[in-house]
Amino acid sequence: MTEPSPSQSDADARAIRRRGVTLTLLTLTYFFSYMDRQILAILQEDIKRDLMLVDWQLGLLAGLAFAVFYATLGIPVAWLADRANRKGIIAISLAVWSAMTAFGGLAQNFTQMLLARIGVGIGEAGSSPPSHSMIADLYPPEKRAGAMGIYSLGVVLGAAFGTTIGGLVAHHYGWRTAMFIIGLPGVALALIVWLFVVEPRRGLSDPQHAAAAAAPMPPLRDGFIAILRTPAALHLVMAVTITSMIGYGLTAFGPSYMQRSLDFDKEQIALYVALPAGFLGMLSAVLGGKLADRFARTRGLHMQSTMVAVLKTMALPFTLAFLILDLPVAAISAYFIQVLLANSYLGPSFALIQGLAPMRQRALWAAITLLVINLVGLGLGPTLVGVISTLLKPALGADSLRWAMVTFAAVTPWAIFHYWRAGVLLRHG
Repeated sequence: MTEPSPSQSDADARAIRRRGVTLTLLTLTYFFSYMDRQILAILQEDIKRDLMLVDWQLGLLAGLAFAVFYATLGIPVAWLADRANRKGIIAISLAVWSAMTAFGGLAQNFTQMLLARIGVGIGEAGSSPPSHSMIADLYPPEKRAGAMGIYSLGVVLGAAFGTTIGGLVAHHYGWRTAMFIIGLPGVALALIVWLFVVEPRRGLSDPQHAAAAAAPMPPLRDGFIAILRTPAALHLVMAVTITSMIGYGLTAFGPSYMQRSLDFDKEQIALYVALPAGFLGMLSAVLGGKLADRFARTRGLHMQSTMVAVLKTMALPFTLAFLILDLPVAAISAYFIQVLLANSYLGPSFALIQGLAPMRQRALWAAITLLVINLVGLGLGPTLVGVISTLLKPALGADSLRWAMVTFAAVTPWAIFHYWRAGVLLRHG
């Protein structure tokens, strides 16, 4: 095994020394991606009224229009990220999607808004695969779930602050101004990412990094084949995809449901729902990641998947209560409990998948995972909730959205099974 040169050793030491800064900026980038993604949910009742849309069009804007480009472009981006400078890809992508979010504030009809959301999807395709790959190189396996848990804070905090900032700005100044306020700061963040994120050597935090880094780069198709031939990884991808489909569907229409069925306005959702939910989601992600790391050290990596299955099972009754109860206080209380229990799955899921991935395919495995998650989860989740709600409206009226969301929540046991099965395979594998 060839020893790193002195200059490479210095670069490795600098990457490890600065990994906290790198993780923070990658998390902030993920935060902005979810703000730009979630902003539509709190604004869509205003957009629906202003642009004269129906629920299936809202579902298309939040789901398939974004997801098709986001997911499919993630594969070539990941192929590039396994070969080129990853921080540059992330910085350019951040600038593109931020500008396209702001462009959505200029839309005058459905087609223009559709094009803006497609642009956001194209930009965001370049963020997660290289970020996953960099985090896996910076943190060893026994610390990786915790690092991924911190990174996944971008999801819960981005969704919370996107809803909060978007709701408050739209309440006072209109939905178009909210799109500008959310989108434009990301362009400045892109420059900061370019200047301060440190690019680590591939395989830096794994004992076998030297041999793996010298190995030939495998072709693209090998990434797909490798996942299909790794049963535990296949079950994890299925589990996180189904979970994401349910989550994206419920999140995209959550603010609309609260406005239609619980009589909340945008300002109330922003202040009294989104902010507490963001704090609880942050606790769930951080504590879930730390608990998963503890299980990995004391009982084996398989317990991370089992832990997620148990927490998802505990959260399901509270999800259904949120959607069925008519009393706002009881419904929102149930919502807060399910947020605390159910939002710790991303860190362990992605960490386990990265741990199973061959060294030179980490970004590719992340992109393949995100391809499935986003085509099925993000693409179908909001779209199907919107379609089901539209179909149920003649019979159920204002409650059509409620029962469309209940239908989605009821699919959760399918995801729980795959997490459980992945845990069994990891224990025996």
